[in-house]
Amino acid sequence: MPDQQRDSHDGPQRALVTGATSGMGRAIAQQLAADGLRVIVHGRDAGRGAQVVEGIESAGGQASFAAADLADPAAIKRLADAAGEIDVLVNNAGFSWFGATADLEPDRFDALFASNVRAPYFLVAAFAPGMAARGSGSIINISSMAGRIGLAAAAAYGATKGALESLTRAWAAEFSPSGVRVNAVAAGPVYTGGAAAERTTALGATTPLGRAGSTAEIAGLVSFLVSSRASYITGAVLAADGGRTAI
Repeated sequence: MPDQQRDSHDGPQRALVTGATSGMGRAIAQQLAADGLRVIVHGRDAGRGAQVVEGIESAGGQASFAAADLADPAAIKRLADAAGEIDVLVNNAGFSWFGATADLEPDRFDALFASNVRAPYFLVAAFAPGMAARGSGSIINISSMAGRIGLAAAAAYGATKGALESLTRAWAAEFSPSGVRVNAVAAGPVYTGGAAAERTTALGATTPLGRAGSTAEIAGLVSFLVSSRASYITGAVLAADGGRTAI
């Protein structure tokens, strides 16, 4: 189990993982719980959330579920109020859209930015000041290689992730002097159990490693960044993409 940094409140560290009822978010929640953190599993589907919580508890971890539609700023505030003090925030929730630029409707464009940029922004606004006041905390933003390289059919999605990486650096400048580390993981093609396995396989073949990644590989990197082993890392965007953005 990684050596976790502790703060002033009693008990294990508390982590909020958004979009944690499936895919990468679920793997991250499971890994952090295995590391000894008490995890708040966020999602919109209470049934799937209960399954994740049950799985974590069956493995000896501690977890609870919190429902919120992060497209609604009022719901973000309610989530923050219900969660209370947390030590770790993982901004994982979001969605992608791939297609020709001319085919993206304005409402879908706005929804992409609301989910992938606005929600993380206001979650950090809700939680980071408290972390700073306590002198410790870790924020991990889940980005994508689409925010770092040009991918056909990913203009808007890539723009949301580029914005999230810019926010990561700015938040490090704002909060790290008070002890809060802010980093991002730029994931490459990862099998998440969704319907895009064929696209994931094709993108994986373009990486130097010649394959797509697993959710466990992303979760392992998040686990490291949260731990005290990464105590001198902040403002960084770490690529976990099989080397795709290195060439």
